[in-house]
Amino acid sequence: MTAGVRQLGDFGKTPTGESVERWELDNGNGLRAEVLNLGGIVLRLDVPDRDGTPANVLLSPKDVGTVFGKAWPYFGAIIGRVGNRIASGRFALDGQTYQLARNDGDIHHLHGGKVGYDRRVWSVTPTPSRDGVAIKLTWTDVAGTENYPGTVNVSVIYTLTTAGAWRIEYEATTDRATPINLTNHAYFNLKDAGRSTITDHVLRLFAAGYTPSDANLIPTGKVEPVAGTPSDFTTPKPIGQDMRRLGNTPLGYDFNFVIDGPADTLRQAAEVVEPATGRVMEVWTTEPGVQLYTSNFLDGGPVGLDGIAYAQHSGFCLETQHYPDSPNQPNFPSTILRPGDVYRTTTEHRFSTR
Repeated sequence: MTAGVRQLGDFGKTPTGESVERWELDNGNGLRAEVLNLGGIVLRLDVPDRDGTPANVLLSPKDVGTVFGKAWPYFGAIIGRVGNRIASGRFALDGQTYQLARNDGDIHHLHGGKVGYDRRVWSVTPTPSRDGVAIKLTWTDVAGTENYPGTVNVSVIYTLTTAGAWRIEYEATTDRATPINLTNHAYFNLKDAGRSTITDHVLRLFAAGYTPSDANLIPTGKVEPVAGTPSDFTTPKPIGQDMRRLGNTPLGYDFNFVIDGPADTLRQAAEVVEPATGRVMEVWTTEPGVQLYTSNFLDGGPVGLDGIAYAQHSGFCLETQHYPDSPNQPNFPSTILRPGDVYRTTTEHRFSTR
């Protein structure tokens, strides 16, 4: 295949009539992505197996209607202005209290609100890359949107490197102090893109600690060791090996892990091995945390791009990020961006086989 960036046909229209464009990135070595300007959704990511045969490894929405549906699972989308949860949808900043939408069980704020970055139409342009092919997505998040303070200018660069990585580079500035915590909500299934479960995928997390949470997934504010818990992935093990020991409902992982080593340096957060295909994915990031989510809430209702009905545990997410509820947790790394500062984070998904 010839490496490059191409605009493919439209993918439909939003409820307000905006055209949804589909873009293709191809690194020329078997790694290929299809990306929507809607939410920066990565619709497909084709990755070679140990025999050199590329196949999609992502769960994906079948159409635009899925994205704007009531039970939208955020497949492959950019998440913001603040990813993960904010307790009661409320935070205080510089003497003022802000009340955001309570779109997580009508209790907490989740993934930027009712119309987050995942449901916005971004501007997309091909952009030069030193080591692959890339597109740049930009969005201006106007002050007061979802009741957040400040106008934020956001850019996200997706690069498929010649070495076989999907790199995401986030950047943002603001004209008023605001919390910001961007991530991508890709659901991976390195075997068959969601036709079977991911419980046999072998996971290692470079995280000796995690942030315990309550029944509504709001952190207690503490950081505790994973040793002796079902969440200990410091030694590689199948994702499903200790899942039943969690005892939660719905069953599965949905926890934030504290990545070893100093934040703001690119370091390894995870390694996932799929034994049948030989695909390996390493996750490297500058973020302090990573949320492991095992698609606990999928129930066969969402039907994907290839007609797959996604059941519980048909995909896993490794959402690199700051910790949940950080605006209300003074002991956590800060998510506050102020005028004159630049928010920058990088995450790489490095693919290989064994």
